[in-house]
Amino acid sequence: MRLLLTLMLCLGGAWSAQATPAWERVTVATMKASIYVGSVRLTSSVFERQGEHFSATYEARVFPWAFWSETGSIRLQVPPAELARLARGEVIDFAGDAENHKGRLRKITGRAYPDEIATGKIKVRIRMDGTELIFNGNYRFGP
Repeated sequence: MRLLLTLMLCLGGAWSAQATPAWERVTVATMKASIYVGSVRLTSSVFERQGEHFSATYEARVFPWAFWSETGSIRLQVPPAELARLARGEVIDFAGDAENHKGRLRKITGRAYPDEIATGKIKVRIRMDGTELIFNGNYRFGP
């Protein structure tokens, strides 16, 4: 009986480790990037999963040049297979785009470094108008 119980626990743990997590929301902490004689603070709403994408709105505040600040929407592609890799503790890459309030597109690439199953660090690169901004921050899946 003990052997059967041990076997069931082991198989259950192995199966759950391979299943794709049902992560529907991810929170990314406010991030900051340095620019020539200034900085950019990037804040986003909670990212909501829509199929293979996570979508959110953002606000980028440029200091001291407030007239360069912008708002818009972000859409990142993160397929279920990549979420499963992240849940196993593997580093993943992702890509996406953003569109600001003036209709200009921004290309986004990033890398997620898991600390635990639902939290970790994130590095995001945003290309805009011939410039690349690099942001480092933290993420957390869940409500």
